[in-house]
Amino acid sequence: MPDQSPAAHKNAPTPAVTATHPMTPPVMTERRVGIVGGFLAAVGPVAMSLYTPAMPEIVSDFGTTESAVKLTLTVYFGGFCFAQLICGPLSDGYGRRPITILFMSIYLAASVLALFAPTIEVMVLARLLQGIGAAVGVTISRAIVRDLFTSDRSARVMNLIGLVLAVGPAIGPTLGGLTLEFLGWHAIFLVMILHGIAVMTMMLFYVKETSTPDRAQVRPRVLAKSYLSLLQQPYFLFSSLVLTGATGALYTSATILPFILMTRVGLTASTFGMGMLLQTAFYISGSIIYRLLMNRIAIFKLSCIGLACTCSASILLAVLLRLYEPSYLLIMLPMGLYVTGIAFLSPQMSTAALAPFPHIAGSASAMMGFFQMIGGLIGGLISASMGDPVLAMATLLPLMGLLSLLSFIVWSRLKMPCAVIIHKIPT
Repeated sequence: MPDQSPAAHKNAPTPAVTATHPMTPPVMTERRVGIVGGFLAAVGPVAMSLYTPAMPEIVSDFGTTESAVKLTLTVYFGGFCFAQLICGPLSDGYGRRPITILFMSIYLAASVLALFAPTIEVMVLARLLQGIGAAVGVTISRAIVRDLFTSDRSARVMNLIGLVLAVGPAIGPTLGGLTLEFLGWHAIFLVMILHGIAVMTMMLFYVKETSTPDRAQVRPRVLAKSYLSLLQQPYFLFSSLVLTGATGALYTSATILPFILMTRVGLTASTFGMGMLLQTAFYISGSIIYRLLMNRIAIFKLSCIGLACTCSASILLAVLLRLYEPSYLLIMLPMGLYVTGIAFLSPQMSTAALAPFPHIAGSASAMMGFFQMIGGLIGGLISASMGDPVLAMATLLPLMGLLSLLSFIVWSRLKMPCAVIIHKIPT
């Protein structure tokens, strides 16, 4: 894959190792990979977006505190975050399909446990296991793309995954809010179970294996070397940190918005769910505009546009939430601008981070996802400790936007490490 940063020449030769031979068609088309990847990647966000509208009601139903219910989201993030570091390498060693089926089985079992949870303690355990199981979705989806595509084709598929992925979080809050209002919060977990069954069916009958499993990759010493090699590459590190700031801010906002919009602004569960459609509309619009422009404007320039959007949104949130009482549009319009920026940033940054590591794509995808989720986990923990959700949003999201900006500046000055492409880590 040619380096997409301005520090490299646009006509630089493509590395010798590519995902597929130019004359050999991939085992799945771009469209199929985009749809499959989108459904897989949506597992985690859907389980989160379905659940968040129910958080205030779960507080009263279990007779517990907001902090205890926020803990269910925190452990979900924690399980999601750290499990990626396991399922990614396992998929390198045993194949994408069997590991996805294994972890989705954990997700389904955890969803059943949450459905019948008698206490908040059991709910915390169930959400932890849900996070562990859901981690496979985003990790495997990106690894499959890297197995089959590079360069602009990879960015195009990543963009299509983003479009499909946007549908899940779009429907999630709305479906969660309506389900909560008419059927109660228990029914939300029935929806998660049905979604999990649908993903399992897709993996069994619609998805082909895209990797060549190498069990040596899951040996502890080899795995440690793989992760160490990733962390030693500034190109991988800073492209991942760009997404850590941008996507981490989105995950952090998911833990804050229900308490601002439902407690402070006064939205009901159903109106909160409907209201989140505005944010998703911005993301889908951004993804479509990106797709229309990517054949006319250099991908790097599109990433700069995305960065300008996230930085502008960060400034608006930092200033407006300190000057005015929060309202729906005062919060959601800047958030819409923020997610538009993410839609422009994600395709190139994801492609750039994975490009030099074709034979440990699962591990590289896992580490990149770990960075993003750890951003959301830390943001959620800090926001819970701050007490005031409005102040937390006005502070944490701008700081994450600053992290994304600084990381992008450093990344743009680096050259892609073609010379260190990993063919196979010595055992």
